[in-house]
Amino acid sequence: MTTPQEVLKRIQDDKIQLIDLKFIDTVGTWQHLTLYQNQIDETAFTDGVPFDGSSIRGWKAINESDMTMVLDPNTAWIDPFMEVPTLSIICSIKEPRTGEWYNRCPRVIAQKAIDYLVSTGLGDTAFFGPEAEFFIFDSARFAQTANEGYYFIDSEEGAWNSGKLEKGKPNLGYKPRFKEGYFPVSPTDSFQDIRTEMLLTMAQLGVPIEKHHHEVATGGQCELGFKFGKLIEAADWLMIYKYVIKNVAKKYGKTVTFMPKPIFGDNGSGMHCHQSIWRDGQPLFAGDKYAGLSDMGLYYIGGLLKHAPALLAITNPSTNSYKRLVPGYEAPVNLAYSQGNRSASIRIPLSGTNPKAKRLEFRCPDATSNPYLAFAAMLCAGLDGIKNKIHPGEPLDKNIYELSPEELAKVPSTPGSLELALQALEKDHAFLTESGVFTEDFIENWIDYKLGNEVKQLQLRPHPYEFYLYYDA
Repeated sequence: MTTPQEVLKRIQDDKIQLIDLKFIDTVGTWQHLTLYQNQIDETAFTDGVPFDGSSIRGWKAINESDMTMVLDPNTAWIDPFMEVPTLSIICSIKEPRTGEWYNRCPRVIAQKAIDYLVSTGLGDTAFFGPEAEFFIFDSARFAQTANEGYYFIDSEEGAWNSGKLEKGKPNLGYKPRFKEGYFPVSPTDSFQDIRTEMLLTMAQLGVPIEKHHHEVATGGQCELGFKFGKLIEAADWLMIYKYVIKNVAKKYGKTVTFMPKPIFGDNGSGMHCHQSIWRDGQPLFAGDKYAGLSDMGLYYIGGLLKHAPALLAITNPSTNSYKRLVPGYEAPVNLAYSQGNRSASIRIPLSGTNPKAKRLEFRCPDATSNPYLAFAAMLCAGLDGIKNKIHPGEPLDKNIYELSPEELAKVPSTPGSLELALQALEKDHAFLTESGVFTEDFIENWIDYKLGNEVKQLQLRPHPYEFYLYYDA
C-alpha cells in the first residue's frame, strides 16, 4: 500500500512538475486532467480535486455538474507516452455537496461490490483475470453522413491482401489465413516486436505481465496476458493494458481496436474473465464436486447462468458485441458450463491439483465493457447464485457446436442483440440493486443511454449491405 505522503514525496524528490489525473466514464473510456504539481496536496487524496462533470457521458446534468476526483495513491506511475515526465494517478469520483461517493462512478460501484461481498460473510476477496483480445490495423476509415455510410479497415497481415501490389516493396505473401492466426511464428506473425514492447511497457507501470501471442483471426488479432488481481486492481490493470496497447501501436504507425467484431467472416475479439472468491487467504471454489469445484463454485456458476441475459447488457454493452456472439466462430453463445470446453459460455479450466488455481472462466464478455461495471455485475450475479443455492444443472461435456438441432434447442443461448439484453436487464436487475452495489438510478440511466445513443441510432441508419439486398427492388 502506498500513502499520500509517499506520493507527494516522490513528486518532490523526482522533481515531477505535472500530475495527470485519470478517471473512467460510464461507458468505459478513460478521461484525464493534467495539473501542475503545486495543485496537489494531501486533501486531493481525501476530498478530491474539483472538475466539471457535465460533459462526461452518462453523468449529471449541467446544473449538478460540480464533482471531485479523489486520487488513489496506489495507482501512481510515470506515464511513458508523455514527453515531459508526468505522474499518472487513477481517481474515483465524489459528490462535493454531500461528500458521498458518486453512485454513477464505475470505480465506486466496483468498491461497493467488494464491500457487499465482505458484508455477506461469504468471502473477503474477489479475484478477476480478464483476457482481452484486440486487432492491430494499419488503417481504419469510417464515415456516416446523409448520403454515404462505410468503413474500411486494412492490415498487411490480412488474408485479403495476399494478391495486393504493395507500394514500394514486394508482397512477401505471409498472411495468416482466416481462422489460422493461432499462433504461427514469424514472418507470418509480424507483430512480435510490437507486442513485446507493449508487454514490457505494461510491466514498467506495475502490471504483473505473463505472456503475449497472436490470436486466431487474420488481419492482426493479438492478445497480451497479465496475472489475475483483486477486482478493482484487475480493472485498473485492464485500463492500463488498453492505454499502453493503443499508444505503443500509434508509435509504430498502427491503430488498435477492441471492437468485438471488426472483420466479417473471421473470429471476433472477446474478454474471457477468470474469477474466484477467497476468504482469509484461502480459495473457496476448490472442492470435491464436478471438475474439482466446491458447492460455492457451482452455485456461483448457477448465478451467472441464471442472470446471463441481463448480465450481458453490462458485460457485452455494444451493438457490435452481438455480431461476435454468433455460432461458428468459437463464440460462447451457449449458456452452459463444462470443464476445459471452450464451446460452453462457462469453462472450468483444467488447472491441476492446486486449490489456489481453481477458478471459472466466463467467456461471454468483451472489452467494449467497462471493466469496473462488468466485474462488479458478474460478482453480484455469482453471489446471488451462492446465497440462493442456484445449482447450474448438469454440465455439457460435448462440443456444443456439433450438437444436433434437437439437442441444441435445449441449450439456452445468449441474447441476439444489445436491445434484447437491455430488455432482459430491465426485467432482471434485483441481483444488482438489492445489494446496493448498483442503484435503480444507474440501471435506468444505463438502459436509457444505451438505447438512445447506440441501439436506436443504429436502427435509424441504412446499412451498406441493405443496398446489396434491396437497391433493385
